[in-house]
Amino acid sequence: MRKVLRDNLLNEQFEKEGFVIIPFLNQVEVAELKQLYFDTLPNSGGNIQSDDIGAKESISYDFTFIDKNIDYKRQVYDIITKRFKNQVQEYLEDYKPIIANFIRKKPKDGEVPLHQNWAFVDERKTTSVSIWCPLVDSNEENGTLQVVPGSHKRFGEFRGPMVPWELNSIKDDIIKNHLKPMNLKAGEAVILDDSIVHYSALNLTDDLRLAIQLILIPQEETSIHYHLDAERNPYKIEVLEVDVDFYMQFNPWKKVENKKILKQISYKPFQLSIQNFEKGIYAKRIDEAQENTSILDKIKSVFS
Repeated sequence: MRKVLRDNLLNEQFEKEGFVIIPFLNQVEVAELKQLYFDTLPNSGGNIQSDDIGAKESISYDFTFIDKNIDYKRQVYDIITKRFKNQVQEYLEDYKPIIANFIRKKPKDGEVPLHQNWAFVDERKTTSVSIWCPLVDSNEENGTLQVVPGSHKRFGEFRGPMVPWELNSIKDDIIKNHLKPMNLKAGEAVILDDSIVHYSALNLTDDLRLAIQLILIPQEETSIHYHLDAERNPYKIEVLEVDVDFYMQFNPWKKVENKKILKQISYKPFQLSIQNFEKGIYAKRIDEAQENTSILDKIKSVFS
């Protein structure tokens, strides 16, 4: 299993829980990044909205990844990757960035639904991570990040924006019973496995909640993207080879075109019950010994 964190104790905790909390930025760095956010904000083109192409989804928080201005996205990427470079090298075992975001929740708004981040690598052999670092003290009142400890590499192996999620029907039960809030001071950070199940609630305060997310993959890996075109074939997932520029140009509500297809995976959508989700948290991970079929594989076979 490829090591994620340089420190052995932190890496052991990460493998067990799917996340670690670390000191990350000092207060001068926090203030500098907050100022850079506001200095560059006039360059934002505003969020891409699903109704731009006739879809019906909506996003109630500002998220650089879906900004309409690609030049602004590149500017934010350069700012964050430059200022996080030393910390990334200190904590992570040879990782490179692929996506960088400012995430702003306005007062009384900004719920991020329960989800797993997309899969950016083959998670049977390696791990992508997100660094989530609030630039203001973050808590349940202003909609901090919340995670399901130990849920990493156990659900939704082929995650992409067009791939149905097997936990959709039980999201409310998971939010009610299984979340651990990350109550952090400004400048602390959570490094999390991108496959961990997580959520953040509304910002119920009258103040801005601002955070940074940086997504990274192992230095030796090429990023992948799982794409399902239900109109063409709802039972085949295409594994696409992508790069940083792909994410700069990406629109989550549009079909992906003109990308190298590495392979295709047979797929049949299914939904887990809350009982099987709770069993799955303690099941073998997808990156554990292949000859030992996990409980999730057995559950999926029922729906095949």
